[in-house]
Parts: sequence; C-alpha cells; structure tokens
Amino acid sequence: MTALALTGSPLWYASRAGGTLALILLTATVVLGITSGGRAAPGRAGRFEIGLLHRNLSLLTLVFLAVHVATAVLDPFVHLGWAVSVVPFGASYRPLWLGLGTAALDLLLAVLVTSALRRRLGVRRWKAVHWLAYAAWPLALFHGVGTGTDTRLPLQLWLYAGCLAAVVGAVWWRLAKAGPGRVAGRLAAAIAAVAVPVVLTMFLTSGPLQPGWAQRAAATTVLFGGGR
Repeated sequence: MTALALTGSPLWYASRAGGTLALILLTATVVLGITSGGRAAPGRAGRFEIGLLHRNLSLLTLVFLAVHVATAVLDPFVHLGWAVSVVPFGASYRPLWLGLGTAALDLLLAVLVTSALRRRLGVRRWKAVHWLAYAAWPLALFHGVGTGTDTRLPLQLWLYAGCLAAVVGAVWWRLAKAGPGRVAGRLAAAIAAVAVPVVLTMFLTSGPLQPGWAQRAAATTVLFGGGR
C-alpha cells in the first residue's frame, strides 16, 4: 500500500481525491437532509436557502463522482470499462467493493432524474425515490473503505470516522426531535444507526486493517466476477 501511495499515477491520485471529496459532500448532503426535515424543519424563511444548499451540495457530489469514475476508468492499472460505472458487480478488479460504489452512483442518478421530473411524478413518488440517497451513503462508505488502497492511513481512517459520526449523530438528533407516529420508520433508523458503525468496525478490523487485504479483496473476482 505504501509503495502504491508513493508511486501511484496522477489518475490514481485524481480518482482517490475525487472519491474522497464526493464522500464528504454526500455526507454533508445526507446530514443536511436529516437535520432539516420533520419537526426540525426550518420556517418558510429558511426553507429556500436550505433547499438551495441541499441541491447545490447534491450536484457538487455528482460532479466529483464523475471525476472519480472517469479517472478510475481511464487509469490503465485496473483496466475498467465504462459499463462498470453503471452496472454493479461486473468489474474484474475488486468487483464487490467497486460494485457497491456503482450501486451508490445508480441510486444517486435515480434521485437526480426523478428530481428533474418532480412535477410529473408528484411529491409522494418523488419522496419515495429521494430516500434512495440515504441508502447510497452507506454503500459509498463501504465502497471507499473496501476499495481504497489508502484505507489504513490514519488521515483516511479519521475521515471515515468523521463521516460516520456526522451521519449517525444527525440520525440520533432527528430521532430525539421526532414526534409521535411513524414508529416503524424511527425503529429502522435507530437500528441502522447502530448497525452501520458496528458492521463497519468489524469489517475494518478483520479486513482492510489486516495485512494482505489487497489480495483478499481481489479474490472476490472468483465469486462475483468470474474474472482473472
């Protein structure tokens, strides 16, 4: 990992930077969406500003995702095709972990398309699809942790921890502010807020933080890609 981090190509650096910035922006978007909804929603004076910020953060996330995907595909080291950017689990290089990122991208693209068609779809249908953005966040997080060759670096670990703490903290804050009703939704959110940190910690300690993770991650090609 250290050798790659020191001698990686410019495309590798651009891909990692784009992916990292996209995760940070997606985290900010999710946190803003969680904390500004429900009983915690701002008054009319602040709804427009928060809505505009939320939309701009979402679009900026997609911009850096595009950089992340394009530079990863163009990097000759991994030999990825453009189809991998939209078809999950089809890559020959770490298909599981790349597939999680592709699935997250597909969910975000679905949110983007339905947002453009919001008036035709109606608010109820649009909101149902809009919830996919929340599902995209843990997929993107595990994609970064599982795929990133720099996951073991302290700075990267702190970044993942900060993103995780921000979203989990926002969920618990929203639950504390929630009124009566929608018990099933609140229960699901609480379970997810507990499960994601636990699963991520177990995965890190048994996977990316252990020696030989790169070889084990590549071995998933036998199960998911049937590849090289």
